[in-house]
Formats: sequence, C-alpha cells, structure tokens
Amino acid sequence: MTPAAVERYLTSGVADRFIDEHGLECLVAEIDGEVVGFIRWEGDFIDALHVHSRHARRGLGQRLMDGAEVAIAAAGFAQVRLETDTFNQASQAFYHSRGYREAGRYPDEEWQSGLTTILFVKP
Repeated sequence: MTPAAVERYLTSGVADRFIDEHGLECLVAEIDGEVVGFIRWEGDFIDALHVHSRHARRGLGQRLMDGAEVAIAAAGFAQVRLETDTFNQASQAFYHSRGYREAGRYPDEEWQSGLTTILFVKP
C-alpha cells in the first residue's frame, strides 16, 4: 500500500467505527473469554473475517467460515461472495481450499491503495 493509503486508514478510525456499528452482528470466536476472531456478512457477502495473529492456524477461521456459510445458505442464498487483495496469498489459499473461485479483479477504489481486489465466489 502507498504510505498515503496507510495513513488514511490509520487516521480514519474505520476499524473502530466498523465494530461500533456492526459488532453485535458478528459471529465471534472466543478463547478463555477473550474475543480472538470474528466474521460478519450481509446477505450473501462476507465483508469481514479476522483472526488475531496470536491465534492463527488453529482452525478458528475455518469454524467462523463454516458458521457464516451455513447461515448464508439457511437464509436462502445460492452462493457466498467475499473479497481479498492480490498481495494476500495466505487468504487466497485459504479461500481456494474452501472451494471459492475467483470471479473478478478490480482496483481498490475505497482506499485508493494501488492494490487490486479479488472477488471470490462459492456456490
């Protein structure tokens, strides 16, 4: 990301606002009472999946995705959509392993980061 895009993100407070506005809509993962991950979706679109790096590679992301995919299907949607960036090879491998396929690429216009966003879809 460009330094300007990083600065915009850090000073915007977007992460805090997201939790303030949508925190109660998230499915969370807890360990010993500590929230260590969460996922949020709207309709058929997963717009947030985060697992604290201290708890990565423990299957928490898998379990959060399982919960979201079941809920999305139960709501009557025939597919699940989500986005990641081209630089994030780990997330791409994770989504591919879960049966997601690339459905499009486009520039990140939200943050003008200079990055390319990938749309993934899973029936």
